[in-house]
Amino acid sequence: MLDYRSHTFLEVYRARSFSRAAKALHITQPAVSQHIRHLEQHYGAVLFEKTTRGAKPTPAGDHLYRALSTMANDEERLRAELHALAGEVAPAPLRLGCTRTIADYVAPCLLACRATTQPVEPVNMRVGNTAELVQLMDAGTVDCALVEGSFDHTRFDSMVYSTEDYIAVASPDAAERMDIRSVHNLIGERLILREPGSGTREILERNLAAHDLTLADFAGTLELASIPAIIACVAASAGITFLYRIAVERELAAGALVDITPADFTIRHDFTLIWQHGSSYAARYRALIAGTR
Repeated sequence: MLDYRSHTFLEVYRARSFSRAAKALHITQPAVSQHIRHLEQHYGAVLFEKTTRGAKPTPAGDHLYRALSTMANDEERLRAELHALAGEVAPAPLRLGCTRTIADYVAPCLLACRATTQPVEPVNMRVGNTAELVQLMDAGTVDCALVEGSFDHTRFDSMVYSTEDYIAVASPDAAERMDIRSVHNLIGERLILREPGSGTREILERNLAAHDLTLADFAGTLELASIPAIIACVAASAGITFLYRIAVERELAAGALVDITPADFTIRHDFTLIWQHGSSYAARYRALIAGTR
């Protein structure tokens, strides 16, 4: 069980303010300061620097936050499990986060497989982009997440679920007039893509940068939060898009879309399960995807 002063530290870190932390915890600001001083003396390190905007964590503060945040979230899950064992509440579900592509095209098979091998433990799934799921894990709202986007390896442990092809697609009519020898030949097209923060978009932006290109170099962009909507727009010749092959396998097989991936833009990317670094539940999270592919 975490010391109450550790919970004060976590609140100060998240609020970046002693006064806001005091208000959230319903204690006085001097009490908050006393709790932080105690921790600094205990660990022999300065945890925050006072600034005009509030409290800025030091590198030691960042390191302690990663450790205590994991402990706090593990403790909350342990509490829920003990209550369930005592018959006070229903069994605590595994709270899984998934990015949009994974939620729509991977999770159904994954969860169906899990239901046959581990039918007792319930699973709750939340959907969001990688940035949103990282925040939910940090807050203890999600236990682990299957993501497409990049993540901080110092904060999260991980296990690769699969490696997927990332391709460009267009309608058959639009594809007939395209020169796909280079990604530079596609910048005259309208680009239909996901919202900022999504893993699908992040991968595209990073790989375009390697070719000295940005989204602004395309003839126009259209942002949609729905992958089926993006696919429908592309099939209607409204533009092109870049996404994972797994999301358009049916459309490619039916001839509704055509793979127009440029020869110089071959990309493969991991779908990765992540969880807070050092979590005592790591083995359970790994078991979620072990043997499912």
